[in-house]
Amino acid sequence: MKTYRILVLVLAPALAGCAPPSSAPAPAPDSAITEIDAFIAQQKIDKTQPGWKTSLTQPPKVTFDPKRKYYWILQTGKGRLKVELMPANAPMHVSSTIYLARLGFYDDLKFHRIIPGFMAQGGDPKGNGSGNPGYEYAGEFIDKSVKHSLPGLLSM
Repeated sequence: MKTYRILVLVLAPALAGCAPPSSAPAPAPDSAITEIDAFIAQQKIDKTQPGWKTSLTQPPKVTFDPKRKYYWILQTGKGRLKVELMPANAPMHVSSTIYLARLGFYDDLKFHRIIPGFMAQGGDPKGNGSGNPGYEYAGEFIDKSVKHSLPGLLSM
């Protein structure tokens, strides 16, 4: 499985963590994930309603532990990807991606635009490139040295 570094994210079905071996002590709870989960619980989102993926409330920008690494595991029709998230470079994008993934927002969404050897676009609940989760936020350009100069970078 390849690991990719990302600037910001658009695509994917699920955020997942790896469970520690049964003999290893469980890691301490992560306050960023706890805060996102608490926000989700407050929203009382009814996923049985049509259109729920287009009427979500923007999550808070949470503070991530700089000593931890955050990964997004994506299961696609072409296989599994492990994506390293970059909260120091794009904290709102990472907050939103984790929020949406934990809700199941990306489940069953299609890549609506694919240019072989170049890119794939997805993450749109309408499936045509015009949809969003019900909120938008500004781009994050914290680290000017981060560029799309290597294969495997994802962005919004």
